[in-house]
Amino acid sequence: MPKLWNETIDAHRRAVHDATLDAAAALVAKHGLLSVTMAKIAEETGIGRATLYKYFPDVKAILVAWHERQVTGHLEHLIAIRDMAGDAGERIEAVLEAYAFISHEHHGTELAARLHRGEHVARAQHHLHQLIRDLLAEGAATGDLRNDVAPDELATYCLHALTAASSLPSKAAVRRLVTVTLAGLRPRG
Repeated sequence: MPKLWNETIDAHRRAVHDATLDAAAALVAKHGLLSVTMAKIAEETGIGRATLYKYFPDVKAILVAWHERQVTGHLEHLIAIRDMAGDAGERIEAVLEAYAFISHEHHGTELAARLHRGEHVARAQHHLHQLIRDLLAEGAATGDLRNDVAPDELATYCLHALTAASSLPSKAAVRRLVTVTLAGLRPRG
């Protein structure tokens, strides 16, 4: 097949895939998780049900794919923050704050509770842990951050501490949590 034809087909498939994920998320937000069906998603997207089933076997698969896209986007956002200019201390502060706000804004829903058990979440958490660990190691090497606790262990502490942001009542409380977490990363003495 000609390259243009393949690119057109691939673009169409991506568009159908993305429209399906977006429609499912909108329906969940509007009507609740249990009210979403393949028929409603097909109607919302204007895609025939038979076509929809060629892409996804059921609603759960659509929601998992949507969640995987969200998690990947969050991780890419945190990587972009890590790659910004500044010393390790400034970058770890920016990454931890961004992570805390992601936790605060995107958790606590029925959908999040159901979807945060997937393999894609475990992979993303592993990548996030590595990202934080590497920044902590860099900061310890330059003297910006404490070096008396292994970076791997500190990364675990940070991530567990900042998951508390999901239950905090305000952005101000999230900022205070980040401040307390960062205080524990400062060099001793």
